[in-house]
Amino acid sequence: MDRQRRILLAAAGAGVALAATRTACAQLAGTASIISGFPAGGMGDAISRPLAERLRGRYAANVIVEARVGAGGRIAVDYVRRAAPDGLTILQIPSSIMVLYPHIYKKLSYDPLADFIPVTSTATYDISFTAGPGLPAEIRTVADYLRWARANPKLASYGVPAAGSALNFAGMMLRRAENFEFTTVAYKGGAPLLQDLLGGQIPVSFNVLGEVLPHIRAGKLRSLAVATEKRSRFLPDVPTFVELGYKDLLLHEWLGWFLPAKTPAETVRRLNAIVRDGLASPELTEGLATRGLVAIHQSPEDFAALVRREHERWGGIARATGFVAED
Repeated sequence: MDRQRRILLAAAGAGVALAATRTACAQLAGTASIISGFPAGGMGDAISRPLAERLRGRYAANVIVEARVGAGGRIAVDYVRRAAPDGLTILQIPSSIMVLYPHIYKKLSYDPLADFIPVTSTATYDISFTAGPGLPAEIRTVADYLRWARANPKLASYGVPAAGSALNFAGMMLRRAENFEFTTVAYKGGAPLLQDLLGGQIPVSFNVLGEVLPHIRAGKLRSLAVATEKRSRFLPDVPTFVELGYKDLLLHEWLGWFLPAKTPAETVRRLNAIVRDGLASPELTEGLATRGLVAIHQSPEDFAALVRREHERWGGIARATGFVAED
């Protein structure tokens, strides 16, 4: 019995050692960086930081979140494009930078379809057409706003967080549908836009819903419509633009993770699997919901197909508007 027991214990110990060796081998050597193109504290942090904790010790020994800010996110994209394809440099970026920017910037340092491997989308977010105290309180609908805008053309401006963003195009699509020249005011980010919206300096704006949701719930702002296919789970009483007859005013906005081209397929799949497990955590999904985000996971193949479809769709929209962004 003693001899049998020793043999079993030795075998068990060898199994544990082998499993530990496999885990160590699977782990990437060095520190992995999740690169964001926007300042810390934004909606992306609600995803990247919890997932960094889950990747640490499973994907790489250490994982950090790093902001490389500037040029509307393009600096971060170019940084990852030039990184070694070893899996240690991960790009987290909003959809428009990959599927819209290539159609509106004459000089772009990256090709989203050739320079990167899509890993997975991580979250979707809704877009709200939001009114603030700069608009008379009795205006509660898009139709109300349009009547007011035509009666007050000099005041008929709307804000967007960045020129050339998908939210900028939402405004252009509304202008085309109504054949009315609203004045577009482009800001350098969602934070200064929100400040002016709350202060009444701009009457309405297109916003990422998570940025305005707390103020809508507090009664300081009101959403006139959302640019989604179905009503937002966060604002079920607010109509979609599609419901109101604007069939083209529909934005599929998401955050996604990418790796540099030529990253080994095994590394891509392992990162995808660990992110999938993280996004399945109730703690993480509940945290995202407080920011107006909905967790979403796709296989690398499905995510790549989504990127291609959205890239093609935005190409048609950009050509129709003729918009060209300033470098």
